[in-house]
Amino acid sequence: MAGPRPVRIDINYGMSFFDNKHLFELMLNPSAISGVPYGTAQAEVLNAEGLLKAKQVICSWPGYAVTPLIDFPGLARATGIANIHYKDEAQRFGLKSFKPLGGAYAVARLLMRTIATDTRKQEISIHDLLDGKYKEICAGITVTAATDGNHGRSVAWGARMFGCRCIIFINEAVSEQREHAIADLGAVVRRNPGSYDDAVRTARETAIHEGWHVVPDTSDGCIIEAPRNVTQGYALMAAESIEQLPYNTPPTHIFLQAGVGGMAAATCAQFWQHFGVDRPKTILVEPDGSACWFESLKRKEPVVIKGSLDSLMGGLACGEVSRLAWIILKPGANAAMKISDEAAADAMRLLAAAECGDAPLVAGESGVAGLAGFLAIAGDRAARGKVGLDSSSRVVLFGTEGATDPQAYAEIVGRKPEAIAV
Repeated sequence: MAGPRPVRIDINYGMSFFDNKHLFELMLNPSAISGVPYGTAQAEVLNAEGLLKAKQVICSWPGYAVTPLIDFPGLARATGIANIHYKDEAQRFGLKSFKPLGGAYAVARLLMRTIATDTRKQEISIHDLLDGKYKEICAGITVTAATDGNHGRSVAWGARMFGCRCIIFINEAVSEQREHAIADLGAVVRRNPGSYDDAVRTARETAIHEGWHVVPDTSDGCIIEAPRNVTQGYALMAAESIEQLPYNTPPTHIFLQAGVGGMAAATCAQFWQHFGVDRPKTILVEPDGSACWFESLKRKEPVVIKGSLDSLMGGLACGEVSRLAWIILKPGANAAMKISDEAAADAMRLLAAAECGDAPLVAGESGVAGLAGFLAIAGDRAARGKVGLDSSSRVVLFGTEGATDPQAYAEIVGRKPEAIAV
């Protein structure tokens, strides 16, 4: 473990006031490969053709807009690196997270395929769904998913947009505010005993029994198409960020919150496809009590983490990796790290207070994990050396959610999200 002593960044790194007071654990991935093009096995999961399809569908939705990539020059100076860019997903489709890119897209693809089969038509367009051309068929279709909050909200939003029924399973730890946010979109919400992984199994088993269509954001290796569509939709966020970068050379590092791995795999894959052998180093960041990627990469095989898995970073409190994401991240992730809940809380406060002179931002508990991981490494000389973080480094971070639970945000930051100037 790196800690528990305060670590002040050396003056040679930059004029920093950060003390690294949080315990963390960093591990280089023994299976990582570098200096090679994007592989055939990875392209079977996510590829350029899949991204093009996702982009065509998602960009046609009402309210689609590219989310901002924000420059953090103050934070870059404070942490002694060249620059930091932060992709802010707090306003995506008004749902305050990147998740609609995945869950709602998977719902659209499922409906298009199902309707094409029922009507014996070769192809159904997204405009057919949006125009209500097959609303009677859609009304008879039920989609379901398990969620810690944001994925279920995305699936429910997609179901409402396209006119199908939606049942969402949540676990015991999901807050009432997140439950109500899903129900407000017209979904039936069922609270399931146990963890997120227990809810995933319940959703799948119930779907089989009831004849529903399950839209998971993770894959056990049996259900493939829907989670692949979810992950391919997420890749649009990464593709946007690449187009928005103000410099021509690749970033050197991306810090990605992991969870089941869908977002991290999509982002790693997109940067890998675009930059090839010059792709940035990918560091996965997880809560210390549910670090399924850390343990799986360490043992070179998927490992199930058991127990309560509770974390402030509820959207990342997962005990099992997605088998689809594993195909990409086993060779693609350069390192993995565990962080504490308090590290995430401090990252939220730092963004809100704009302590380094950058614009204040609202970011949720799970959405700041990548930032928190970066700050932990930036404040530790040994960790910096381990991942090659120095004064020339160019870091990209993904703020994957805003204040998806406003009450929890206010309790952590000390101010309501609407009080933070943006």
